[in-house]
Amino acid sequence: MNGPHDLGGQHGMGPVAPEPNEPYFHAEWEKRALGVTLSCGAFGAWTIDESRHARENLPPATYLSASYYEIWTRALETLLKRHGFVTQAELDGGHMLEKGAAPKRVLKADMVPGVLAKGGPCDRPVDVHPRFVVGERVRTKNFNPTTHTRLPRYARAKVGTIEAVQGSFVFPDDNAHGRGESAQWLYTVVFDGGEIWGEGADPTLTVSIDAWESYLEHV
Repeated sequence: MNGPHDLGGQHGMGPVAPEPNEPYFHAEWEKRALGVTLSCGAFGAWTIDESRHARENLPPATYLSASYYEIWTRALETLLKRHGFVTQAELDGGHMLEKGAAPKRVLKADMVPGVLAKGGPCDRPVDVHPRFVVGERVRTKNFNPTTHTRLPRYARAKVGTIEAVQGSFVFPDDNAHGRGESAQWLYTVVFDGGEIWGEGADPTLTVSIDAWESYLEHV
């Protein structure tokens, strides 16, 4: 989707100013926001792709004025309501009013190190060979879906070269909407700066993205 998160190449958003020696958290509440989000994700009610899409769906004014962990908590409210764990009245009142959905599992304190170490592998086997090979020229498709996608706007309808075949992985565009994992091949595609940014681009610049097979077509 063309949401407020997809800012690559857009003007008027100000410079990117990395913070020297940036801390993991800027306030104590951010630690709790991370912990609550991970704990609720362990319920097993939604996928990481649905979680990302919930953040992308925040109204632009809300998204662009919020800090990183504010975006997480606002999206978490959407997910908890969607899956029946809380109601809007409970969020407004700050306490439980009725029994909500029961989680499939609960993340307890002694489980956290193991769960974090395990991560969330999303590589999956597929029974077809890759359509593209390293060194092949490809074009990304030009589409503007209302649903989740990991193909950024700046890289649509662009010609690049397959740099690597990364393997087969869960397709987030389907997984975000409950349509199954739909695993497919994933490629690293490299583009010349001029292809991405047009006239006046730095000729020494290249941009690489990871693109699922269905994003690509033969030139």
